[in-house]
Amino acid sequence: MDKKILLMATVVFALVPQVVHAAASGGGLPWEGPLTTIQISLTGSVAISIALIAIAVAGGMLIFGGEINNFARTGVYITLVLGLLVMANNVLTSLYAAGATIPEELAISTQATEINRD
Repeated sequence: MDKKILLMATVVFALVPQVVHAAASGGGLPWEGPLTTIQISLTGSVAISIALIAIAVAGGMLIFGGEINNFARTGVYITLVLGLLVMANNVLTSLYAAGATIPEELAISTQATEINRD
């Protein structure tokens, strides 16, 4: 008897269309807005300016610093590397972010391809 009920329940669940109660695109979590603002700020012209200043100061410290201890030298190296990473990220993003762009006048519309199929 239990097997028949289990079989009928399985058949009903398999044949009845399921409604998915998930949002296609949600409103987001409360901290996503400020984090996106910080991300945009850190990947724009502000980041390039900070990276250039950090590279210049770190390079000056290494060249004209004289006898600085290992802790300060490590801090300067970390600053230099972080500045280079931010700078490289921004430069590469600005150079290669667009991908393949097709001008509007050269784009083939979907209506034209549907007409050609008929």
